Amino acid sequence: MPERETPPGAEAVDAPSPQAPPPGRAEGPAGALLRVEDTTGRRLGSGFLADDRGTVVTAYEAVRDAAELLVGRADGAGAAGPVRIGADAVTPLPGSGLALLRAPGLAAVPLPVAAGEAARGAYVLVAAGGWRQARVLGPAPFAGDGADGALAAGLELAIGTDGRNAARPGGGAAGAPVLDAATGQVLAVLTPALEVGRQGCFAVPLRAAVRDAPDGALAALLARNEATVPALGAGLNLAGALQLTATTVGSEGPQSPTAPPVERPGTAAELAAFEDGPCLVLGLVGAPGTGRTTELAALAARRAAGANPAPTVWLRGADLLPDDLDVGDAARRALARAARIVEAAGGNAPDRAAPHEDASPEEVARLARRAGRSLVLLLDGPEEMPPALAHRLSAWTTGTATWLARTGAKLVVGCRPEYWEQVCGLFPGALRHRPAEPQPGRPVTDCVPLGDLPEAAAAKARARYGLADGLLAERHARHPLTLRLLADVRRALPPGVPDPAERPGPGGDRSALPLDRDAVFSAYLDLMCLRTAVRLAAPHGLRGTALRRVAARVAGQLHEAARRCLGPGQGELDRESFESLFPWGTGGGRLGELPGCASAVLTEGLIIPAGAGYRFAHEELGDWLQGAHLDVDAALSALVHRWRVGGAEEAGG
Repeated sequence: MPERETPPGAEAVDAPSPQAPPPGRAEGPAGALLRVEDTTGRRLGSGFLADDRGTVVTAYEAVRDAAELLVGRADGAGAAGPVRIGADAVTPLPGSGLALLRAPGLAAVPLPVAAGEAARGAYVLVAAGGWRQARVLGPAPFAGDGADGALAAGLELAIGTDGRNAARPGGGAAGAPVLDAATGQVLAVLTPALEVGRQGCFAVPLRAAVRDAPDGALAALLARNEATVPALGAGLNLAGALQLTATTVGSEGPQSPTAPPVERPGTAAELAAFEDGPCLVLGLVGAPGTGRTTELAALAARRAAGANPAPTVWLRGADLLPDDLDVGDAARRALARAARIVEAAGGNAPDRAAPHEDASPEEVARLARRAGRSLVLLLDGPEEMPPALAHRLSAWTTGTATWLARTGAKLVVGCRPEYWEQVCGLFPGALRHRPAEPQPGRPVTDCVPLGDLPEAAAAKARARYGLADGLLAERHARHPLTLRLLADVRRALPPGVPDPAERPGPGGDRSALPLDRDAVFSAYLDLMCLRTAVRLAAPHGLRGTALRRVAARVAGQLHEAARRCLGPGQGELDRESFESLFPWGTGGGRLGELPGCASAVLTEGLIIPAGAGYRFAHEELGDWLQGAHLDVDAALSALVHRWRVGGAEEAGG
């Protein structure tokens, strides 16, 4: 009879036949295993860091007789060395065979704890005389050492002789983590106190220990672990979901403003009521430049702060695809992009399952609900969706309402009034958030309106930006985007150049001083063209008149880009047009003799990637620039007169 197959390094034991071991993971996570020693340097056991407060999980057996301990990384790394702790920093849990140590300042990598338990026959990694592969044989009940004689369920593991010897009393592995071989999450903790005369090593499964004491210190630690130690991939936890969703805000959301935004108390109160209420859809409605994107970013920042951060996914209308069925499709792509960013930045071990394989918005919403929070999707500028999807707007909106109701996720739509008028009635009334104090006579209902800043908020914003009163005309002095762009222009003034507020108007008349929106936008466009020209000309040593010529050429290309945005792409500049106007390398376009035109324009941030193409970063500035190239007569003929003539002819026929 042939011998039964065993894992590499494991002895033949009486256990079910295993599956093939998972490929790829040969070692445990670097910098995660800890040594627990007495003050003489004698090894008492092992452990792992479980939260951001320096809490270490180990075996009760390793610390039961020690009055003072040294805790440090098992590999000896870390400039600070081991941390010395006394008996008052030890929380013994003898009934579970565990102990918690408070050792702040450890230069160790915290490990996420798995939400589930190890299945019989599953492969695990065990830190016993080095990282070794083992296999779960099944439960091994044992009596704890507590005075109350509490019982806890243990696990028996099949492992090789060296590993089994290390896991016995005095072997140094007591308290070592047992990791899921596929995800790297902690399933259990080795403890020699489970020795029951069988041929294996034994461990305490952490989730089972929590069930025995649901209100104890271990339960609180595991809740903190789930919220602060990210786990991605198949073992996605709340902290991992928060990391992914925060990445969508950081990568897809707006750049941080030069000055903190001024809070609009009424708007913030409505958004807070929406978060806490039963409704699933809120319309944040205003014209371009009134601060919709800023308010969405402020909401995301508030949700990410505090003791109980909540997941928020940032979406842009330009990133929707023609075949999307609902907003969940866009959220799924955003999370997948975020997972790739995290993975590339080293946020996921290279030998662990790819995180984007399981980063679904449905799972994120489930994790948020389990933690008593909600997943909120922020959809900025839905008007920028592809024309093919805009033609299916009714079906897409209905599908989105169904998806939100099924998952419990919430959606905040930052849009223009004309878009909300189209979709408001497509969301069931029970899903729509209604303001606490409806404004009579408002043309758009069931939404939170945005306009110019209230006078008190505008005064505070001008003070933060360093803008003197009277610098702007009264009708523009409360407009959010005008204030922001004027502040950018003023900051760019070189030393010694008089401030616009100090210059008299034509003929010395100071009554002509106040600036209007057109003047601010024009100055900002000139500033962006000059900055782009500096980037292009600096490698060639161009200055003075030559630099101004380059800036003029940049301005000409931007105006041509605005003209092309008036085509069928709903304000989008397609990739081919962008690259013909702003080549990546040399050759082509009016700027072709200077390499890196595209990089320079994108770096300055006047134009940004959006969807399959590019758009002006500031929607109102883009509208203003495009308006200079709009043929009003031709537009009226195409949009209005042609249909009226056609309808009259058809009726007459």
